[in-house]
Amino acid sequence: MLGHDDTSRRLPSGPAVRNGVIGDFAEEETWRVFRIMSEFVEGFEVLRRVRPAVTVFGSARTIDSHPHYTMGYRLGEALALDGFSLITGGGPGIMEAVNKGARAAGGKSVGLNIVLPFEQKANDYLDIHLEFRYFFCRKMMFLKYSCGVIVLPGGFGTMDELFESLTLIQTCKYPRFPVILMGKDYWKGLLEWLEETMLAESCISPGDMNMYTLTDDIDEARAIVKEHYQRLLTGGIYGMPAGDTIVD
Repeated sequence: MLGHDDTSRRLPSGPAVRNGVIGDFAEEETWRVFRIMSEFVEGFEVLRRVRPAVTVFGSARTIDSHPHYTMGYRLGEALALDGFSLITGGGPGIMEAVNKGARAAGGKSVGLNIVLPFEQKANDYLDIHLEFRYFFCRKMMFLKYSCGVIVLPGGFGTMDELFESLTLIQTCKYPRFPVILMGKDYWKGLLEWLEETMLAESCISPGDMNMYTLTDDIDEARAIVKEHYQRLLTGGIYGMPAGDTIVD
């Protein structure tokens, strides 16, 4: 802790410091706006060509011998055969499994990677690869071009993506879309807590418990996404002409 007479670690004073902020740092903050803008522009330009698409979230730490990895691969493969592009975080683990399955089925495999000091490295199964410095730009791209979200087991990042999706639906900031949780045993404790604690304490409404579907059945997940997508197409509101269809 600095004493009253210790000036060795104080901020410099004078014209370079305004409101306690060093001038060069303030300048850096201004340029950051343009970096943020560039991530949005690149995302809009590249991803508008991937529709129809489904976003899949899941752990970067899942090894390829784990049943959740196999589930991700089969899910990516099945949705690609249905005509959907698959969007993931572009990293290893479940993200890799989904991208690998999509590519094996001849589908479009998309990865939205985040620059981190550890863990996150782009996998080898991406047809389209974008890198982001800012989580909020990346999150927008996950949802803007998807007609559904499927969430496999994961850690803090996956939870963040899940609850942001639910919050957008709950607050009507985004048109309602399917949120599908896969891995019943994994999600059981969390969903029980939502009902027995969060709902019981009136922190959410009973209807909020209907904003997601829990299943281990890939065919059920496919059917939910396809049904929602066809409803979007009926109104021509998904950036494609009304009447277009996907593979049955």
